[in-house]
Amino acid sequence: MCENAHQGSHGRPQLVQPESECLLSGSSEAYNHRERPSQTETGREGTGGNGQTSICWRHRQGKDRDVKRILSSFQLATVVSKQQQSDIDADTMATPYSGPKNSLQASKPVVVGVYGIPGCGKSSMLVELKNRLGEEQFSFHEGSQAIASLLPGGLAAFHQASQDEKARYRELAINAIANEATKNQKVAVVAGHFMFWSEKDQQYHRVCTKADLETYTHVIYFDTAADIVSLRRQDDKGRERPTMTPARLDDWAKTEKRELQRLCRSSGILFIALSEAERGALSVRTINLLLDFQHHCSQHNLRLAQNRLDSISLRSGFTMDCKQPCTMLVLDADKTLATQDTGKLFWEVMLKKNLLDPSSLEGKCEDPLTTLFSSQLGYSYTAFRQATLLYEQYSDEQVFEGVCRNIASLVKMHPAMVSLLQTAERKRNVSAVVVTCGLRRVWEIVLANHGLMGTVKVIGGGRISDGFVVTAQVKASLVERLQNMYGLYVWAFGDSPLDIPMLRAADEAIVVVGEQYVRSRSMETHLLQAIDSGNFCPRQVLLPETAAPRQDVERLPLVNIESSEFLFEISRQRDHRRQPTAEHHIVHATGRAAAKLLTTATRDARVSGPALREAHRLVGRYLATELLPDVVGTEEYEIPHVQGHQTLGHRVKNEKKTAIVALMRGGEPMAFGISDVLPLAIFLHAKRPEDVEARHLLGLETVLLVDSVVNTGKSIVEFVRHIRGLNSRVGIVVMAGVIQAKAVAAGPEGVLHQLHQGEPKVDVVAFRLSDNKFTGKGVTDTGARLFNTTELE
Repeated sequence: MCENAHQGSHGRPQLVQPESECLLSGSSEAYNHRERPSQTETGREGTGGNGQTSICWRHRQGKDRDVKRILSSFQLATVVSKQQQSDIDADTMATPYSGPKNSLQASKPVVVGVYGIPGCGKSSMLVELKNRLGEEQFSFHEGSQAIASLLPGGLAAFHQASQDEKARYRELAINAIANEATKNQKVAVVAGHFMFWSEKDQQYHRVCTKADLETYTHVIYFDTAADIVSLRRQDDKGRERPTMTPARLDDWAKTEKRELQRLCRSSGILFIALSEAERGALSVRTINLLLDFQHHCSQHNLRLAQNRLDSISLRSGFTMDCKQPCTMLVLDADKTLATQDTGKLFWEVMLKKNLLDPSSLEGKCEDPLTTLFSSQLGYSYTAFRQATLLYEQYSDEQVFEGVCRNIASLVKMHPAMVSLLQTAERKRNVSAVVVTCGLRRVWEIVLANHGLMGTVKVIGGGRISDGFVVTAQVKASLVERLQNMYGLYVWAFGDSPLDIPMLRAADEAIVVVGEQYVRSRSMETHLLQAIDSGNFCPRQVLLPETAAPRQDVERLPLVNIESSEFLFEISRQRDHRRQPTAEHHIVHATGRAAAKLLTTATRDARVSGPALREAHRLVGRYLATELLPDVVGTEEYEIPHVQGHQTLGHRVKNEKKTAIVALMRGGEPMAFGISDVLPLAIFLHAKRPEDVEARHLLGLETVLLVDSVVNTGKSIVEFVRHIRGLNSRVGIVVMAGVIQAKAVAAGPEGVLHQLHQGEPKVDVVAFRLSDNKFTGKGVTDTGARLFNTTELE
């Protein structure tokens, strides 16, 4: 928004910022240059008060005149870059709720500020919330009471304190609330004040501290109609309130809401204003918001999006319509399936139908999403969460549904996209899903209008009830989940920088290029950077065909998605298992400091028997911890935190669907070390390939063949061929302490290298590669040394 005050000329107060004042400095110098207001409403000052840093709003006489801009030096919160904001998103929200107690991050508890001008109903709402939500997982605080508890004389003593002392007590109060929330693992809900009006000097005085802005994670503003507030103030016999006209109260509320919204935006605090159309409905909406705020964070958000993907009949063979696909089309929606941007259309329809007051929007733009995503929040998780709150703030369920239907009637999908999705519908080995950062409901209706909703599902948000938001990172993660968990070959289609992580993660990437007046201007730069970084070879489709290509067609080749060649390409049969990239098929620790330390005991002629077996076991643990996750990946799972709540742990991907096969006898000690790291994996002993039976491989994703030394690799080849004959799709990883370098090199002797070139490939994890062709016998045989049988060899 423009930082100038509003321009009203009919006796409305204007923002004037004294040049010496620093909003967050805590200095009282600027405040002392002004008279202290004698009639400022301070009877119930809550946390969020800092009199010496108040903003002055002076009553203007006569004609309109320009007001002074807020000085750029007034930093209301630490300003972070878009990348920094993305990095700290998880730290500014709560960790997921799981189990009977609320789970919060110890470093940043969820503290929700409840604001509104005096008489809006904050206190009564706090009582109602306390009665309905209870205090097992929430704590409720009146700011004025929190301050009063810090002084022996209570609020009376507080009112007599200096401005510096008031500021200190306010900060102490909010910090105490935050500390209590952290200690008790509860969500703190705090009713406070943002600014007061002084009749004497005709100014608004802001009472919001730096500590408030650093503590609050969310702010709910009760935007109660001025005439209702006026009546409540008159009827409230328990407090002495100055008489104010509805016009003054309305101006106060608008000024406060606008300034508070701006501060929340700059501080990374999620903000929503709620109007009191009906008291019962307001309390229900507030409760739903608090329950959402309670456990939402970026990690929780991703899990909910993944659950949505799983719920689309993915878990049992992706039987969305009894099909068993090996190819998945993942498509962005806005400006990919159609030319329109439905997010922008939403606000245009709201304004056109008089469902939205333009003066209530932040900034000069009539599209609040443009203002939001142009802010320092960028396209972060926090920004998309704030976008959801904007939809919640300006539209209830009925209005939202009506506007979505109106928008859907205006959207015309590209005929080529309709044809592609219809083809996917007919092919038994191809399915499609739309993953959008925009409005799920709009695109469900659009697809239904084109007869596609039965088979093409939509993953997206727009409402709190959706449970999650879709970010660029979520898109990429869902593509990887389709590949790694479901073994699907993924084609991704997108048009903007938000789609690049998804496009890069996919097996095949198609950049949708529209007319120049609608396409993303920044995509050109981001796309070029992605291509130049390597391992990314997208193609482009022009929709419509008359659109000018991006880049040059040699770097970004053209493709016709309606051609028979393209349709054949997406529908041809492929193995379900995603192929690992070539640079990852051989991973080893040769030359690493840890490898040198662990190798010493294995090569020491004085070490044998139990001591040598323990040394090999340690090598197995190292390989499973340091190298194996780089090949097969990791997965998250919930664990109990030592502080009593749930948190996230990590383990090797598909650990429960992994078999550790110890090639006897030399591979057993190392295999036991690997088993220490993968305790859920099954453990098998095999002296011959036939020892591995078909029943052992049922339901498995990965087989780890473990041996102490691999010389020529011929015995490994026999095991691999045998396992492939039983299960052609299971992933195989060869793990060994020492592998002869020639066995993994290109050429006739590189049998393991040749295995990798096959379909599907075999990965190799080695402790070290060796050019020493010596084959041990007797006292130098590794197996004999491991089990003290050198005398018997």
